[in-house]
Amino acid sequence: MDTTNSRANSVSDIDSIVAQLRTLRLKSLESRNREGKPPKLPSRKVLAKILDDLSAVLYPNRLGTGGHSDEGIDYFVGHTLDSALAALFEQLRRECYFKAEQNNTHDVDCGKNVALINRQLAARLPAIRELLDTDLIAAYEGDPAATSLDEILVCYPSMIAIIYHRIAHELYLLGAPLVARMIAEIAHSATGIDIHPGAKIGASFFIDHGTGVVIGETTIIGNHVRIYQTVTLGAKRFPKEEDGSLVKGTLRHPIVEDDVVIYAGATVLGRVTIGQGSTIGGNVWLTHSVPPYSFVSQSAHSEIVTSPIP
Repeated sequence: MDTTNSRANSVSDIDSIVAQLRTLRLKSLESRNREGKPPKLPSRKVLAKILDDLSAVLYPNRLGTGGHSDEGIDYFVGHTLDSALAALFEQLRRECYFKAEQNNTHDVDCGKNVALINRQLAARLPAIRELLDTDLIAAYEGDPAATSLDEILVCYPSMIAIIYHRIAHELYLLGAPLVARMIAEIAHSATGIDIHPGAKIGASFFIDHGTGVVIGETTIIGNHVRIYQTVTLGAKRFPKEEDGSLVKGTLRHPIVEDDVVIYAGATVLGRVTIGQGSTIGGNVWLTHSVPPYSFVSQSAHSEIVTSPIP
């Protein structure tokens, strides 16, 4: 076999493919009225490292390097936080420039705006830690297999998902939805749990097992809520504009009030309310609101049966 000719043919094919891709790329830029290179997007790899660092800042003994003295721990937290915020600043700056280019608002002071977001997120970290502590306790109290809070923190994928969500949600509220969404997708890839950063989740939240859970953007979840694997809190329908495009930003996901339990495989769709203290059984398909303290289950004929909890 003539390996020299094979290499030559391969290089020739690559050159042709590169040229075709360049043509398509330039055509795409032209269709979006872009001149030159588009602004850089935030980097998933960099954001993943930032999340590792922020997690270590929140729980240095378990998610950090460990083995620090009392004084050493404060130094580690301060140094790691400073480094993480510096890296986050650049990722947020990229988002700001990208949005400015999209909206044709090039007079925006991205440096000033991003610095404010960074400071506000840092100031929120103690409150995030307090919320996460309630989530840890909820997991321990809700799972008989859990032997300690430490085990939950280092072993449970749902805990990683909720740590990332609490950070992403703050960034979403502070005006960095792209970075927030990328954080959510990093959590989704790592855990199989898909929580949109716009979802509002109260204290003492526990996802048992977690794989396949989907929580939509406008979902509101109260306190002391427990859900199981493959639960979907999603939208029932998507209203459209006259031109056929989807209407953005509508309230289309469920409201789950305090002390609700939703078992595996349940699907709750639309802007419905699950009343306080209710239990939604496994594999239920629910598209209407239920009053407080309801028990919703599948009958033998696959009908939805709603009854008060005794």
